[in-house]
Amino acid sequence: MAGGPLRKVKPYPREVRAEIDNELVAKSIDFMKRQKEAGKPFFLYLPFSMGHFPNLPSKQFVGKSRIGQFGDKLMEGDYHVGQIVDALKELAIDDDTLVVFASNNGPQGETSREMGNQGTPDMGNSGPFRGELGEATEGSIRTFCFARWPGKVKPGTSSYAMFSIMDFMPTFAQIIGAKMPTDRPIDGVDQTDVLFGKSEAGNRESLLTFIGADLVAARWKQWRFYFTDVYPTGIGPQREPGMFSASAPMAGYPKVYNVEMDPHEHLQVGALFGWTAGPALEAVEKYRESVKKYPNPPAPNITRVGGG
Repeated sequence: MAGGPLRKVKPYPREVRAEIDNELVAKSIDFMKRQKEAGKPFFLYLPFSMGHFPNLPSKQFVGKSRIGQFGDKLMEGDYHVGQIVDALKELAIDDDTLVVFASNNGPQGETSREMGNQGTPDMGNSGPFRGELGEATEGSIRTFCFARWPGKVKPGTSSYAMFSIMDFMPTFAQIIGAKMPTDRPIDGVDQTDVLFGKSEAGNRESLLTFIGADLVAARWKQWRFYFTDVYPTGIGPQREPGMFSASAPMAGYPKVYNVEMDPHEHLQVGALFGWTAGPALEAVEKYRESVKKYPNPPAPNITRVGGG
């Protein structure tokens, strides 16, 4: 706790990390049981260790996937999610609980393919999209999200609405009837209509992307704009993607891609669809005006040597 006395914490070597998700799930289930016994509603945030290099599967899952540590850890993650859902059913609060399972970034790939993994790739894949963790590209920030609420969220449905992880707070606040703060800008928007299948487009048309404190890209509808160059450098073993990718200021107009038509961003279409920059730049200007009234706190920047 900030300003509090120093205290010993549990060491976190590789052996502990490999088993930490078992401990986190056990503590989470215990918390849910105590809340149920006390007759209190609860919010549980459970961040698993899976997905991030190095993926260290627990003893129960070592070698289970036959495709390396990444596959083993995904299998383990599936098992742990099942434990949480089973606990909700056993506590008879399954129908009263909204479960959201989401990732906060795209996969790590090239930068970890050879690291300490006995020849098996400890890496994910961004599918048709360009980029990986650490970049400002669609493949870096576009992720999945599963939502489950029996009787409220229709099963077997999907949505391609633009939905930011920042939208969870105002969405959850709307669901429980809570009021959002009015003394600060709120970056998220209420997306209950998307969650409950009442809207295909949702309440978000734009999304800004930052590296550290720098605004480097924007998305408006299906159009993606880059205000700096973000690209892997070199070829072969000299290629440095992810958080090591180059980021140099661009002269002139932003690069523009249609990520629905061209998900891997091969075709730069700014000259053909220059009108799309208007709405995107409106979102940028709105953000800049809000920062004048409510300045951002200093942002950490691990993507630039010497960045603070």
